[in-house]
Formats: sequence, C-alpha cells, structure tokens
Amino acid sequence: MKNLLLLSLIAFLSAPVVADEFGDLGGSLRSHDLESQSATAELKNYPKEHDGLQLDYVQQPPLIPHSIRGYQVNKNSNKCLSCHSFKNYKKYGATKISITHFKNRDGVELTDVSPRRYFCQQCHVPQVEAPPLVENTFEPAGAAGE
Repeated sequence: MKNLLLLSLIAFLSAPVVADEFGDLGGSLRSHDLESQSATAELKNYPKEHDGLQLDYVQQPPLIPHSIRGYQVNKNSNKCLSCHSFKNYKKYGATKISITHFKNRDGVELTDVSPRRYFCQQCHVPQVEAPPLVENTFEPAGAAGE
C-alpha cells in the first residue's frame, strides 16, 4: 500500500514537468502540418532483365524485380499471390512461393499461406536501378563456410 501511495505521489508531482516538456497535454506531438501534402515520389526504373537478383547474405528474402505500385495486400486480398501461388506461377512465369510460407510458427504445414507470411512486403522489397541513398561499403557475404 505504501509503494502504491508513493508511486501515485511521484506521478502527480511529475505531471507539471511532463506538461512543460510537451506543452499542453491535450495538444499534438506532431512536428508538421497535417493539411500540407508531401511531394510525390519520383517513379524509379525497374531492371529490364530480371532472371533473379543477386542476394547479398544467407537467408536473404528474394528481391522483387518489378513495380508493385497499386498492388493491394490486405487481410482480404493479396495481389502477389495472383502470380506467385502454386496454382498460377507457371502460367505467369513467376517465382513460386516458397513452401516455408505454408508453415505456422510451430512448424505445422498448412493448406494455405501462413498468416505470418501473408504480407509479402514485410520481407520482400522492390529493387530498382537507382544510385544508393547513402554511401556505404557493404560487401556481400561469401558462401556459407568461406
């Protein structure tokens, strides 16, 4: 009981400090105007030849070699699966979705894509032909055991 009372007293006494730090507690902590619009991102060029993009480290998720602008991936629809599913990949000449995407966190195989693997852009990102945003000295990993 004493600890609860002491904790309540500390919280009560620190409220003015917090209010002073962040201004009016009922106000916003945003640093920009929500009414203004940001500039539209410039469209990038995607590789013309996409026989598979080089992976730079072991277990790296494959990169997406095409535009995904306008693709819808939500709980009701996944545009990626229209080409990459087991049913359609041959028809569209797409990479088949990995069998690992059909296992749940306990390793049990499912008949459909696991919910934790359903949102493709969590791991897979489009690769474009563009200069690096920042300079770096990254060197791809060699083969395992090198």
